[in-house]
Amino acid sequence: MTDADASTDGGTATDRVNVPFGLPRWVAAAVPLLLLALIVGWFLVAPPLGGVQSGEPLPDVTVSHATLPDDGTVVLHVVNNGPEPVTVSQVLVDEAYWQHTVTSGGEETRTLAPGQGATVRVLYHWQPGWDLDVALVLSDGTTVHHDIEAPQPTPGMTAGTLGTLALVGLFVGVIPVALGMLWFPFMQGMRDRWLHAVLAFSAGVLAFLGFDGGFEAFEVAQDIPGAYEGHLLVVLGVLGAMLVVQSVTAWSADDRGSGLALAYMVAVGIGLHNLAEGLAIGSAFALGRMSLGAFLVVGFMIHNVTEGPAVVAPVARGERPALGHFVAIGAIAGAPVILGGWIGGFAFSPTLGAFFLALGVGAIAQVVWEIADMVRDRGGRLGSATNAIAFLGGLVVMYATDLLVMI
Repeated sequence: MTDADASTDGGTATDRVNVPFGLPRWVAAAVPLLLLALIVGWFLVAPPLGGVQSGEPLPDVTVSHATLPDDGTVVLHVVNNGPEPVTVSQVLVDEAYWQHTVTSGGEETRTLAPGQGATVRVLYHWQPGWDLDVALVLSDGTTVHHDIEAPQPTPGMTAGTLGTLALVGLFVGVIPVALGMLWFPFMQGMRDRWLHAVLAFSAGVLAFLGFDGGFEAFEVAQDIPGAYEGHLLVVLGVLGAMLVVQSVTAWSADDRGSGLALAYMVAVGIGLHNLAEGLAIGSAFALGRMSLGAFLVVGFMIHNVTEGPAVVAPVARGERPALGHFVAIGAIAGAPVILGGWIGGFAFSPTLGAFFLALGVGAIAQVVWEIADMVRDRGGRLGSATNAIAFLGGLVVMYATDLLVMI
């Protein structure tokens, strides 16, 4: 048999030559894993560094957030981040001891294993609006403090609450995006130069949302229990979303130059950001820190209406999409505010909030890159004066409208 024949024999001859003792290739792949498992087991069973003196690990307990049922109790959500079990012995509220129960997995307990979460229910008749200083006292004397500012009752899962959050999400997310999309007929009559400027403006809007979401994600990550590595979770979410969006784009390579495909990508990026916005609204509502005044809703509407042109700008050239596509991209961009409000109102956690924010940042970053490619592919110079000013305009408009929300 010649060398050419051996190389074309389905690769089997070459596989047997490269693997020692003629073993299958999967055995060679499994050997390093098996050796690693043996070494790790040896360290756990008979640690070679056991004779080295080291200090006792300090307890590490985090209070992620508090909920306030309307039944004269305070509920703290806690996680044991440390490598050793911890026992919750006492609970202080405003420097006085109060009766409490610790529940994990539906069972009452006082000792939390490493990584275990629990709820601490304190029998304390709090007053709405009066700040609370709560502290967990562990068995070794360590105290873990958590401040509750201006407490308000946490709403229960009722049809009325769901309807209220849905209505707020409708006015904050769905209606503004729909209003912004009404500029589509006007954009169809634009010259290429100005349409490129609109796309650059859209990129500026998205870039502002990306920076805003990124800063907020790292801020929320500070409240994530240390065992979950909040800042690394944000990085994972950003890079993961970028790679997933890029993968979807690569799989649909035939449609990469399609304005409709890019419009859907823009809608996904904005939708993820609005989902995180809904989480913030829902959680603030649950904690009683959300004013549902008309002016605040109007501020959100003005802030988010600029997202509409960003969604439809990619389809302003070529054949006009069917009405169903406009409905779909509008719903993808705006409706997640409602879902986020429900999640934030009834199942919010800093870990979930930071991760959704990070997903939005990653998706937005990849979409901005795609918009830049679209402008370049259409013959527009990416760094032209018009495009640069339009991009800056998107940043400035979003900043200015964001101030309305903060007033």
